[in-house]
Amino acid sequence: MAQLEIIRYSPDMKREWDEFIDRSKNGTFLLKRDYMDYHADRFSDYSLIFSKGGSIQGVLPACKSDTALVSHGGLTYGGYIMSRKTTMEDTLRFFQMLISLLREEGFNELRIKPVPHIYHSLPSEEDLYALFRLEAQLIVRNVSATIFMPDRPTFRKDRKAGARRAESRGIRVMESTDYQSFWTILRDNLAAKYDASPVHSLEEIKKLSAAFPENIKLYEATMPNGEHVGGTVLFITPQVVHAQYISATPEGKKMGAVDILFDHLITDTYKNCRYFDFGTSNEDGGRVLNEPLICQKEGFGARAICYDTYSVKI
Repeated sequence: MAQLEIIRYSPDMKREWDEFIDRSKNGTFLLKRDYMDYHADRFSDYSLIFSKGGSIQGVLPACKSDTALVSHGGLTYGGYIMSRKTTMEDTLRFFQMLISLLREEGFNELRIKPVPHIYHSLPSEEDLYALFRLEAQLIVRNVSATIFMPDRPTFRKDRKAGARRAESRGIRVMESTDYQSFWTILRDNLAAKYDASPVHSLEEIKKLSAAFPENIKLYEATMPNGEHVGGTVLFITPQVVHAQYISATPEGKKMGAVDILFDHLITDTYKNCRYFDFGTSNEDGGRVLNEPLICQKEGFGARAICYDTYSVKI
């Protein structure tokens, strides 16, 4: 039987890590090192590589948070990323080895955020069964609004009306690289509504979009005079187009800028993608639902997908 090992990731393994993410069955560009490491100063990296017979079978993007191993504190999802050859038996053995390693290293908890199934290129829920066997507890459940594009529902009447209103005002949708203008709109909205700031700074999103130009794109709704009245930053993966940020000016909201923006993206630009995901609408670990926000997303035909976090006590 081939030997199984767990190895701590080190920066000299960056190429092997990234190449594995590309050929895995449930990884996305968010799990590549250039994305994970943009905020390396905020997290103590403790990523692990699972090897079988000297060949990488899985990786766990992770960081250390006090006495917990978290996959990963700076990411929406992480979990156990598997090769196309990883079996259920391998996964169970790797998780048993992982718990033993964490116990030896003085950890008392594993918090893991499995990659939601919409991102999987092949069935990839071996980790969910392994977590069940470890008596993991579901501690966070955020609900995202997602469109299944091959059979998407029609837009609700108010969303259609908003798009028509925006079109009558001459608003057009176009791809842009003017992150400065959009970040001004986004920051003002978040500060006024939630007393919050974007997860990424302007400098960070510009750096990430330059590193992943095919995966991170900005689309803006623009008036005939060139004024930007709304926009969205999309994270594009093989299975999912995900709206990471959505925002509009007060005038843009009244004129239907968000409606025409997503009408254009859903019915034209990304009509052939498999899933269009609007992101979560929760606070307090999913215990509070922002009903007006998810209602707006459902108006475009989106329905619920869960982003979960599990805890295993060690």
